[in-house]
Amino acid sequence: MDMIIWLVIAAATIIPMFKLLPHFGLNQYWALFCILPVGTIVLLWVMAMKLNELEKR
Repeated sequence: MDMIIWLVIAAATIIPMFKLLPHFGLNQYWALFCILPVGTIVLLWVMAMKLNELEKR
């Protein structure tokens, strides 16, 4: 049962990341890194840094 919950949560993070990453200039397949919880945090951090760069221009 825990595996099913983990897969649902992974899918719930991978699908939005798959659509958001190209807007930040990253390859959309990096979203697969969200399978790991640490991967989601790292990608969110990278997206925040890219957003910070875009705002400074």
